[in-house]
Amino acid sequence: MDFETALYNKVTRRLIPFLFACYILAYIDRVNIGFAKLQMQQDLGMSDTVYGIGAGIFFIGYFLFEVPANIILQRLGARLWLGALMVLWGAVSSCTVLARGAASFYAIRMLLGIVESGFFPGVILYLTFWYTRQHRARMVALFMAANPLSGVLAGPISGRIMAKMSGVGGLRAWQWLFLLEGLPSAIAGLVTMVYLVDTPAKAKWLNDEERGHLVRRLDEEEQVKKSEGPSRHRIADAFRSGKVWLLCVVYFGFQMGNYGLWFWLPQILKDTTTRDPWLIGVISTIPWGLSAAAMIFYAHHSDKTGERRKHVALGAGVAGLAFALGGIAGLSGTAAVVLMTLSAIGMMCGQSVFWSMPTAALSGAAAAAGIAWINSVGNLAGYFSPFLVGHIRDATGSMAPAQFLLAGSCLAAAAIAWTLKPNRR
Repeated sequence: MDFETALYNKVTRRLIPFLFACYILAYIDRVNIGFAKLQMQQDLGMSDTVYGIGAGIFFIGYFLFEVPANIILQRLGARLWLGALMVLWGAVSSCTVLARGAASFYAIRMLLGIVESGFFPGVILYLTFWYTRQHRARMVALFMAANPLSGVLAGPISGRIMAKMSGVGGLRAWQWLFLLEGLPSAIAGLVTMVYLVDTPAKAKWLNDEERGHLVRRLDEEEQVKKSEGPSRHRIADAFRSGKVWLLCVVYFGFQMGNYGLWFWLPQILKDTTTRDPWLIGVISTIPWGLSAAAMIFYAHHSDKTGERRKHVALGAGVAGLAFALGGIAGLSGTAAVVLMTLSAIGMMCGQSVFWSMPTAALSGAAAAAGIAWINSVGNLAGYFSPFLVGHIRDATGSMAPAQFLLAGSCLAAAAIAWTLKPNRR
């Protein structure tokens, strides 16, 4: 094993498992509402539309504060900023136990989106402080594998809480769900403030030669970026780039399907497979577990070949076709689980490669703003997707039209990604 390979392996062992665990906590706190819905909706007298608005309003707060949050991270450092955000979102998520109706539900979800807005784009930016572009897709995939794996962990745990905790201590099961899954994030935030290191130059766990090598490789990449284009370094440059706006649209399409599946998978399984909350939790691990494994191999292949856009387009296309087939056939049972699994695999694989595209094109303040802006615009789908799916279900009594909507979004993302001009390797 050569020096550079051994060095990047050392960095990966230090950073990625910890960031991975933090992202699992973030995603569980974001989407555990899908399990809470099985009881919370009836307790609070909410329609599917009200639930969809509440699930999605998280992303309005997310949208408004994401770019400022990433700019603050670049100036303050990841260690303090990410740690503080985790403490806050853990506390806010736990406060969902106080929801008493639509208004309080909306307010808590909006606040949760605000305090969590800086985490994901912050980590994507943070990885650019350590890894050059040739390593980045695999590192992002390793980090983002926490997304589907959070479903593997949260499914059985949430299902168990929903099945067994109702009435304990005078609280309903959905209230215990938010308490037990929110507090670990706050604790992890305190650990983050101690554990993370902002840049290689500050890493005491590296020797002088290792620190110098990482800094030199990152400086070389910055020089390459400057040679490839004149305007990709200032904050304003991110918003002037046509490619950034197209990437926003691609990511929006991905997230329409992603959050449609995250927020409604428990309901889909309840409609097609079983009404037992524990079994729903267990079965929901299948799509997320398989997609977590698939995305690692997929991103490794993308890094090995240096190709990005076709990998992104193929993932989105597979997800779109699987959603469409589910809507056409009106399937139930095993077939429905298979198609939802294919949808999850396509979305996770495509997204694992997606973030190598903007990070290869932008640097400096433009990278901080561009990454956050793409994630902000894309995650607005987190509002529209659950709201539209809930409205469609209320209007038609069926999930099939909603699946066609999700299919169209993913297929549109695939088409746009295919047309994007690739970055030079």
